[in-house]
This record gives sequence, structure tokens and C-alpha cells, in this order.
Amino acid sequence: MLSESGCRQRRAKLWARLPESITAAIVADPRHVSYLTNFRVQPLSFSRDERAILLLERDGGSADHDGAGKATLAADNFTAKSADGEAFYDSLLEVPWYDHVHSVTNRDHATFAALAKRGSIGGKTLLEAEWCPAMVGEVCRDSLKTDAELHFQCPATGERVSLGTLLRDLRRQKLPDEIECLNWCMRAGDAGHAKAFEVIRPGVTDLEVYNAVATACNEVAGRPGIVYGDWRSTRRGRGKAGGLPVGETLEQGDLFILDYSFVLHGYRSDFTNTYAVGEPSARQRELFDACHSALKAGEGVLKAGAKASAVYDACSGVLVDAGFGKLSHHAGHGLGMGHPEPPIEVPESRDELRENDVVTLEPGSYHDDIGGVRVEHNYRITATGYERLSNHRIALTR
Repeated sequence: MLSESGCRQRRAKLWARLPESITAAIVADPRHVSYLTNFRVQPLSFSRDERAILLLERDGGSADHDGAGKATLAADNFTAKSADGEAFYDSLLEVPWYDHVHSVTNRDHATFAALAKRGSIGGKTLLEAEWCPAMVGEVCRDSLKTDAELHFQCPATGERVSLGTLLRDLRRQKLPDEIECLNWCMRAGDAGHAKAFEVIRPGVTDLEVYNAVATACNEVAGRPGIVYGDWRSTRRGRGKAGGLPVGETLEQGDLFILDYSFVLHGYRSDFTNTYAVGEPSARQRELFDACHSALKAGEGVLKAGAKASAVYDACSGVLVDAGFGKLSHHAGHGLGMGHPEPPIEVPESRDELRENDVVTLEPGSYHDDIGGVRVEHNYRITATGYERLSNHRIALTR
């Protein structure tokens, strides 16, 4: 879970990037509400897919000396009690939506009615236009008595930027509480890959692998998480396959690409191993070794200030030199609340790595006469290199 100090730091960072003319902001993307307050609807609850809206004010919060301002959450009564852990805000605007006695109204309208309870705030309010519906603009005009803005002029660059774009940029460089969330996911993911070595063999279905891996992840995490990704075999004539399990039986000679994320509180691990189903062939071993060497080459480039395109070039060059052709997809990507996130490690990327980015490396190569291989680790970028966060064993066989 995110910490109160981390949430306040992130809110302070946001206000530091906004011009003084903006006195309030309305955040509607559930990821960003969570990022700034730790309020997230538990996705395995009755209120899944519902949301709260966050009103931020530059002044007036408790302990406002840290620049975090005031945070007010607006939600219906059922959403408010469906939080996935303790949330950190200054006040709650809540309206009844369901009371086990009366019929329900439009649930979104209940959330907007809760926001309207705040009353006049005046000044200029920046809306997260990518997620705020038009009705929020009405609430601003009629109830909050504030001028709604969809963009602001960045003090540093002079560019006109949206609130959503700024928050996505802030999300790149993780604070310690975010790293701890990611490490929680990593530990669970490591356990899932360890279990995969035990269960992957001829005659087992991809769904059986999924169930065993998901159970191992949940047991180590100590709570249920969300598990998704690629759980498919490749084989002669099918060099690449992906997606959730379909109940297919694994066959002798397959290469099973297990590339999955384990998600807790909106943050996710995302790392891969390829498993031989039975005894691998000599060419399969060569392909695996080339992909593993490509991963190591990419690691040699990782550090703050490195070009994402240079990471791709390092990984792809190893595959080309080994005779397997250039890397046909990204060499990796940013990791956090979205999938994928910047920086994107591709040939024409304009991204540069930043300190406290969390990124993946995932070189792969796919051939109809051999099958496919992909391997992957996750890393926190440092000023001089990286800290590897994932610790699963990368190997074809036990």
C-alpha cells in the first residue's frame, strides 16, 4: 500500500509543477486518485469499476507546511466504504446512494452530487479533462463557483499541458512507498515462476499452469491479486502465441512462454521465463541462450540518462549477431500503474531513462521451425546503473 507521507509528497510535487494561478484541481482517473491518496476501490469487491473523484486545493490542508495542500474525496456511500486499504485525505464528501431501503439513483450522479457539497471554492480549477465528464464542468460552474481550465501553461517549458499528462509524467519516478508496492508484487511473481518449474510438463493444460501459478502468487502475497499476461505454448509451425490460457494441452517439444503480471493495489510486476516442455532441442537451447545474452547486454546500458533506443539496440544487436534476426518488439518498457508506460525501449524512441524509473527488459525471438523464447526482468533505474527487482530463475529446465 502507499504511505501517507508518500501521498503528500506526490501532491506537493504536483503543486510545484502547476502555475500559481491554479488554485484547485479535480482528479478523476482512478489510478491518479490512488496515486495521490491511496484510495482505490478494491477490484474484487462489489464496487469494482466504480470510482471516487478527488478535489485538490492549493491551500488549507492539515500540516500544509509541506506544500501538499488540501485533499477532499467525493464518493457515494458504497464506493467510500470499498477502499482497498487506508486512504489519506483531509475530508470526505459522501452522499447516500444505496441504503437497503430505497431504490438507487444513477450512481455517477451521486458522485457528482457529493462533489457539489463542497460549495464555492472560487479561483481557477484545473480539470483532468481526459477523465472528467462534462457534468463535472457543470458542478464547477454552478456549485463550486470556479473557472474550469482544461490545460495550463507549464512554467518550465511554456508548453500547454493537461493535468492527466502531468500526472503520467510524475508517475515515472517512483517514491519509496511505490517501490515497496512493486517489491510486494515481485515477491509474489517470483513464487509463481518457481511453481511453474514444478507444473509445466507434457500433458498439462495451459489453464492448469495458470491456476497453479496464480495460487502460488496469492499465497506469497497474502491476499488475492490480479494475474494476467501470456500463458501459451509455441512449437514448430507456431513461433509466437500469446494471451490468456485457452485449455490447450502442452506437448513434448513445446516452448511455454510465461509472461505475466501480478497486480496489487494498482501496481504490477511483469517478468518472463520460457520453459521447455520436456527435453529442449539443441536449437531451442541456442535461441534461449541468445535471448538471455540479449537481456544481459540491455542491462549494460541501464542507467539514468541512457537513451531508451540504445537499450533496444544493445538487445537487438545480440540477436542479430547470433543469427536470429533483429528484435521484433520493444526491448522493454516502463512499469507501474499502467502497462506499458514510458520509457519505451524501441528503435526510434525519444525517451531517456530517469532515476527511479522502473523498467522491464524483455528480449524475445520467435521462429516457426524452433518455437519462441522471451525472458524478462524488472529494474529500478539509478544514477549509475540499476537495482534488479525481480529474482526469478531464468532457465529452460529445472
